[in-house]
Amino acid sequence: MSWAVRRMDEVAELSLGKMLDEKKNKGEPLPYLANLNVRWGEFDLKDLRTMRFEGHELERFSIRAGDIIMCEGGEPGRCALWKEEQSLMIQKALHRIRPKPAINSTFLYYSLLNIGKSGGFTPYFTGSTIKHLPKQQLAQVEIRIPKEETQNQIAAVLCEYDNLIKNNRRRIVLLEESARLLYQEWFVHLRFPGHEHVKITDGVPEGWYRITLSELCQQKKKIVKPESFGVDTPYIGLEHMPRRSITLNLWENSAKVNSNKYWFDQGDILFGKIRPYFHKIGFTLCSGITSSDAIVIQAKSKELYSFTLMYLSSDFFISLASKTVREGSKMPRADWKYLTKTSLLLPDKRLLLQFDEQIQGILKQLSTLSKFNQNLANARDLLLPRLMNGELTP
Repeated sequence: MSWAVRRMDEVAELSLGKMLDEKKNKGEPLPYLANLNVRWGEFDLKDLRTMRFEGHELERFSIRAGDIIMCEGGEPGRCALWKEEQSLMIQKALHRIRPKPAINSTFLYYSLLNIGKSGGFTPYFTGSTIKHLPKQQLAQVEIRIPKEETQNQIAAVLCEYDNLIKNNRRRIVLLEESARLLYQEWFVHLRFPGHEHVKITDGVPEGWYRITLSELCQQKKKIVKPESFGVDTPYIGLEHMPRRSITLNLWENSAKVNSNKYWFDQGDILFGKIRPYFHKIGFTLCSGITSSDAIVIQAKSKELYSFTLMYLSSDFFISLASKTVREGSKMPRADWKYLTKTSLLLPDKRLLLQFDEQIQGILKQLSTLSKFNQNLANARDLLLPRLMNGELTP
């Protein structure tokens, strides 16, 4: 099979985003993408920020459907394909890759994904520990390009996997929202089953009582050293924890981990204590290790598990945790010791068991969908290099 070898700057227009300085910009405030919004193959748009841009900058530093966005710094090579009609601005730490005519943008995205996942982007080090992939280095990356019909076919095959993954993610979002609404309905608005027949005095239903957070759950501090776990041990860092999602279905192996970490078991709850307003908290689908920037939490008893998970992931608790951070700190952390002393209302055991039964059903579905997505992603990643080197034909 005849595939042409082309440099990146021959198949796409390359540009970097804009260095953002609010004091110097007087234009229109617009939402923009930062490198923290870009994951492998997707965007996290829950925390878009705004910055002022001048009118002449709108085309130069904006993205449109079909553009590929790649991280220049931090974890260079991490990329995603922008498919939305709405355009956004981009930060300087991002490359904008705009495919030229006769280049299928989806095919080019998968080519870059294949190179990135295989470690093909060797970054520069620029006087610090932060890795960078300069534009001139990206321009020299070689891409194998088949005829346009083959590009379209390969893109279509790989998209089938990603479309299934995307549909399952939508289902996960809906399931998580149903769990949140159930918690709010029962324990915030006090419209729990049988509430019509329960006397409520000063906002406290009969049979409920006030406890401290330390009576509901506890921190698990099992420290493990690098020599005590294998390279295939799942590792969940803050970068793997999605915002405002209770399903922790992303991790990597521990091959690069070289410092002490905390151990977690399947079903434990992880809470990202750095910048708690990022709302990173959820339950684990496996056992493994996590960063010291996350708190491993266990409910005090089985019937308290679902209530604990939903309380800790509630907007109220996240707001409370955010108020405990120290002003002016570069890495503001929630004060867990203080939080354990705060109080909350605990419902009677009968209601707890009813709630746990409902939530456990949702958690099982979340686990099933997440594992199915992992299998789809693994199958896609097995196909990816074989399609990109011409070993398989679609």
